[in-house]
Amino acid sequence: MSRTPARPLASDMDESQFVRVLNNIARLALVFIGVAVLLVMLQLGQVFLAPVTLAVVVGLMFGPVADRVEGWGVPPALSAAVVVLLLLGVIFSFAVLFAVPLSEWVARAPLIWSKLQGQLANFREPLQAISDFQSQVGEVLGSGSAMAVTVEDGSTVTSVAMLAPAMLAQVLIFLASLYFFVATRDHIRISVLSLCVTRRMRWRTAHVFRDVEQKVSRFLLSITMINFCVGCAVTLAMWIIGMPSPLLWGAMAAVLNYIPYVGQGIMILVLVAVGLGTQTNIEQIVLPALCYMGINFVEGQIVTPHFIGRTLTLNPFIIFLSITFWLWAWGPVGGLIAVPTLLIATSIISHALPSKPVTPKRPVRRTRGMTARQELLANAAQAIKEQKQEEEADPRKKERLAPPEGTAPTGVEPA
Repeated sequence: MSRTPARPLASDMDESQFVRVLNNIARLALVFIGVAVLLVMLQLGQVFLAPVTLAVVVGLMFGPVADRVEGWGVPPALSAAVVVLLLLGVIFSFAVLFAVPLSEWVARAPLIWSKLQGQLANFREPLQAISDFQSQVGEVLGSGSAMAVTVEDGSTVTSVAMLAPAMLAQVLIFLASLYFFVATRDHIRISVLSLCVTRRMRWRTAHVFRDVEQKVSRFLLSITMINFCVGCAVTLAMWIIGMPSPLLWGAMAAVLNYIPYVGQGIMILVLVAVGLGTQTNIEQIVLPALCYMGINFVEGQIVTPHFIGRTLTLNPFIIFLSITFWLWAWGPVGGLIAVPTLLIATSIISHALPSKPVTPKRPVRRTRGMTARQELLANAAQAIKEQKQEEEADPRKKERLAPPEGTAPTGVEPA
């Protein structure tokens, strides 16, 4: 006599669904807590983490320079010192070159500000209407005069004196981190690879290191050359239209161009403000900004896509979100490292996630009686065969793809 299996009770089903919902809520709570802890750590550790991260990004850019110096038989410690001295030399040269024009514009700042206030007098009525509306909102909310701020004499000097040690500490942390990262970059790679317990994990990690170094260094070096050309073009344009201190504006355009979207907006606002403070005709006021916008349009639509379009295959919206987040977290330093950190993250994710199946250059055609699985296996074998032939034809490619020797734990290194 057969017995029918007992159906689960409705209460049991409800209980299992309830447990499943609780587990999902717990996972989401852990994710939110992790994100909150990360944000707090980024804010609290800004003084240390920001210069260290910037040093890693700059070290990746100067990695090829250190490799070239080490190729001449120079030890890594000395090559790292060469990189740091080279960077300091570039910064010092820029400081000496632009100290005089920058000091002149700083001295003229009060006069420019007074002229700017005179130019903005035409907008007095709209600004007054906004001010009246703000006061009405304040009365409704009961804030009254709670927004009044008083500044005592000497507060500026005190603030600068308090910020100077912190800024000096960040500069020293940046230089020390840059030196040790460049000097020990090979040891860092080998140490990380030695933690991998399987050959596949070691292979993926080695490729992550290779992609990060190549993408970040190529991107930063390409962007540096493009920004240098942009600075030269802006300098020439400002000189042609008669703008004072054209070298200063060219250098500012080159530096701000490292921060996509935001840097260009700041440069346009600066040029418009200087035009309002130094010129009277509307054509002369907007001409410097229009010249810069034209140069930036050519750079963004023609030059940059041609040189690094394949390297930087990222969504512009994702880039903007990354820049916004890092500017909020670490200020100007965050804006400089936003795109390189995004490239590093995409390289890690691309190797961590399952990759697409490899297709051979000459795929195997499906014959009669061949199943879909047999066709897939045949194409995979053909792809492996073609890859092996390419490695045999180019031994250096096999050396680049293979992880360094001695990076696996004992007993894991393949025969």
